[in-house]
Amino acid sequence: MAEPLKNVYNKSFFETFTNLLNDVIPDFNEALFLKGIFDEEWESRELKQRMYHISDVLHDHLPADFKRSAELITRLAKKLRTGEEQTSFEYMFLPDYIEKHGLNNYKTSMAAFEEITQFTSCEFAVRPFLVRYPAQMTKQMVRWSLHKESTVRRLASEGCRPRLPWAMALPALKENPEPILEILENLKDDVSEFVRRSVANNLNDISKDNPDIVVGIAKSWHGKTEVTDALVKHACRTLLKQGNSEMMKLFGLGSSEQVDILDFAIKTPQVRVGEELTFTFSLHNKRKTEAKIRLEYGLYYQKANGSLSKKVFKISEKIYPANSTTKIVRNQPFKVITTRKFHPGLHKVSLIVNGAEGEKYDFELVD
Repeated sequence: MAEPLKNVYNKSFFETFTNLLNDVIPDFNEALFLKGIFDEEWESRELKQRMYHISDVLHDHLPADFKRSAELITRLAKKLRTGEEQTSFEYMFLPDYIEKHGLNNYKTSMAAFEEITQFTSCEFAVRPFLVRYPAQMTKQMVRWSLHKESTVRRLASEGCRPRLPWAMALPALKENPEPILEILENLKDDVSEFVRRSVANNLNDISKDNPDIVVGIAKSWHGKTEVTDALVKHACRTLLKQGNSEMMKLFGLGSSEQVDILDFAIKTPQVRVGEELTFTFSLHNKRKTEAKIRLEYGLYYQKANGSLSKKVFKISEKIYPANSTTKIVRNQPFKVITTRKFHPGLHKVSLIVNGAEGEKYDFELVD
């Protein structure tokens, strides 16, 4: 069984960290710090709760003056940097400290974020500042988008994602993302794939509330370079799953009229939780020329109230030869996972060809 992620905070981690604290914080009391960390609730805390707890205990050992504390936190981050582009998530309690205690000290917090994010991402911590200081923060993030360090440029995009998972919501940017489009424009051809992927994810977020804006950007950016084309394709994944006709056309996906689905069969009409749904079919390209076909399926999950909730899964997107028939087998697992609760009962599955959904077929999920 895999080691729980929260156990990254182990004896070795705290040996390294307290050695650094001894170097950075005057008169640091290591024994008292560790006693505060390993309190009665430590074992029951999950990953994020442990991060927040470390931040709180650290606060008790830093100066009361925030400017001085931010200076020490920044010095810590500089000592921890390795020069690698990927950041160290286990130290995200450092930006959490700035978020908790620096909201009323904008200038000092911005300087701290710019340094800290070069070691551990500040994408969650900057969001309360975006809510409190929207105009100032937008200008700051535009400047960060031109920074020499890729991790700072990524923060400019990732921090202002309207729908960043597990993060504080940004309702104003969900309603109107125009203020952050300059940031994405600056970064669309970034030399770092790490940065470009963040831009794509930001655009994908925007597409869920403002699809027309992303359709316009996709048309404007597409066809310039292979790198930007890949970014645009990833940015439009939700629009493609929704069958957006303009995006289908942009990526060379035509009508589904000359594509037949033959011999569809559900091999496991009754699926137990923990097992797999298996279905098969043949795809027949009736065209006299080869065709690029995007093939997906919709899975309609039973909800607690008896209604069905659709999720789209991609099978493939590739060229099928002229007048060809291809047999396809697909397995969909129903493993128990923390992010989805399964409800026994009627479920449905459908096939989607170039955005066009076909007939829905029933199967039953049982305990």
